[in-house]
Formats: sequence, structure tokens, C-alpha cells
Amino acid sequence: MRARLVAVLALFAFALPVLGDPPMTSLQVEVRNLNDKPIERASVVVKFIKGRSAFKLGKKQITTWQLKTNQDGIAKLPAIPQGDIRVQVIAKGYQTFGETYEIEEAERTVLVRLNPPQPQYSSHQ
Repeated sequence: MRARLVAVLALFAFALPVLGDPPMTSLQVEVRNLNDKPIERASVVVKFIKGRSAFKLGKKQITTWQLKTNQDGIAKLPAIPQGDIRVQVIAKGYQTFGETYEIEEAERTVLVRLNPPQPQYSSHQ
């Protein structure tokens, strides 16, 4: 009986690193215009799509972050799990930006360059 208990505990101890927290990334999003000027107060939405560690044990995970850029055009996120994320940026006077990134590094800066709005036209005359 004791040998079986020791074997189960040894197996559990071996499995703990596998079931632990996934690798994390310190992420920041830098938003600039085409003239390389920072865009202040742009809305940045980062959505976690999928990560390397799909198995979670009793933890509620935040999957979406909403931030504003500072005066330097930077939005810093808390540490997030590595994996695929979708970044969306909305700023007054610019086209909305959206793209998916694969994050595998311990630190990453995503540079977003926003385009000016396209002229509107109508097909009705």
C-alpha cells in the first residue's frame, strides 16, 4: 500500500511542471502614424486566441485586455501567456487596424502603423 502511495505521489510530482502555468510574455503595443509620430490615447484591444498550454487547472484566465496608449504611443500589458493573440487598434482620424501575432518570446513589442482614413465616395450621383 505504501509503495503504491509513493508511486502515485512521484507521478503527481513529475506531472506538476507539465500542468503548471504556461510560459508568459511581457508585451507592449507601440502605435505610430506613417510619419513615425506616436499616437496618444489609441484604443488597443488584445485578445488571447490560443496558447501552447491548453490545459488549465481551476484558474480563471483573462483572455481580452483593453488599454489606451500613453503619450509615447505605447500600451503595456501585464504578463500574458505565450501563444496566438489578435491585436486591434482604433484611433480617431485613422483606419482601424487588426492583425494576429504568434508570441513566443519572453518580451515582445508589436509595432502598429496606422493609416489615415481613405476618402469616402458614393456610387450614387
